[in-house]
Amino acid sequence: MVIAGGGLVGLSLALMLAKSGIASTLIEARAFTLPDPDDQNYLGLDSRNTALSRRSVEIYRELGLWEVLGSHAQPIDQVQISEIGGFGKARLLATEEKVESFGQVIENRWLGVQLLSLAQSEPLIELIGGVRISAIEQDSSHVSLTVGPSEGEQQINTQLLVAADGQGSFCRQALGITAQTKDYGQTAVVGVVETDQPHQSIAYERFGPQGPLALLPLKGDLRRSVVWIAKKGEESALVGAGNDGHFMQVLQQAFGQRAGRFTRCGPRGSYPLVQVIADRQVSGRAVLMGNAAHTLHPVAGQGFNLCLRDAMVFTRMIGEFLASKSLVDTAALSQMLASYERARAKDQARVTKFCDSVVAGFTHKSSVVKFTRNLGLLAFDRVPGIKPLVANFAMGLKS
Repeated sequence: MVIAGGGLVGLSLALMLAKSGIASTLIEARAFTLPDPDDQNYLGLDSRNTALSRRSVEIYRELGLWEVLGSHAQPIDQVQISEIGGFGKARLLATEEKVESFGQVIENRWLGVQLLSLAQSEPLIELIGGVRISAIEQDSSHVSLTVGPSEGEQQINTQLLVAADGQGSFCRQALGITAQTKDYGQTAVVGVVETDQPHQSIAYERFGPQGPLALLPLKGDLRRSVVWIAKKGEESALVGAGNDGHFMQVLQQAFGQRAGRFTRCGPRGSYPLVQVIADRQVSGRAVLMGNAAHTLHPVAGQGFNLCLRDAMVFTRMIGEFLASKSLVDTAALSQMLASYERARAKDQARVTKFCDSVVAGFTHKSSVVKFTRNLGLLAFDRVPGIKPLVANFAMGLKS
């Protein structure tokens, strides 16, 4: 089996497959290199971060990986939701929901380095880095990939291709799979800040006129991850070293004293927010995974967690398939891939709809809508039975 794309999803899938005794070849355009072990700055203030849901943590724990990954993760014990200029406020407490935490926040760079290190030591995983796929052809028995630098291209044949090569997936296009796109007209500004008060494992979600502003706890009492959704074209005032003072000032205004005083910030990155949903996820002997299959708005941090659940279900189903059949059996493989696509449809549609609804609901500028959603936040905080439903959804426990 070949996995195209050696990012967090591709590496996680390869390790899942290896745990089930299934070999894979991972192809990535960038070189597979680990940082200098003496470099103490690779987890600096410029890190991007991911909020792993409780189910995602369980997946890594089931794989025997959490002992390594969890050493640099920060639990989320409380979530506070509010609107800038609004009266509504809601809280979720891990103690009330009787869980150890809602999830864990982890630096992408740390997660990627650890997953790559584990993959490099796994005999069932072959890593081919620094090459690009330039063509894909398939027939009833195999998929043929043209890979490498243009002056030294080679053919790689496989009986099953998993395309996890990102939002702009070359594989998706080469396979003739179309996708529906939605430009939110927004840009996500991401970075790391420090405050003068410990974060106490609290995650904040503040909604403003342009979109959500998330502040997540990181390993180390004073470090926090920021994800700020800005209107497209207005993000330039929030990124760049020359705008550090302005960034800190407007961040403080948006949060008040909830998180204490913001004392330091690192470099910020930005990326446009576009939803991409593939019209189908299976084509012959190829299946889409990760952002190649569905790229979602980052509100509520559901995208990567959804991808991990996809990968786990796929691993279970391909493992069950190989226990009694072979990839040579075209008809049976086709049925299995179709079953996988059906099995994941409900969870994917539910999460996509949820993210879209939150974005639409909290960016609507009508004063009536704003009043209604603040009443909704108050109801959420006080009406029995609502919190457990939302908490289970956020933790990825209802799929």
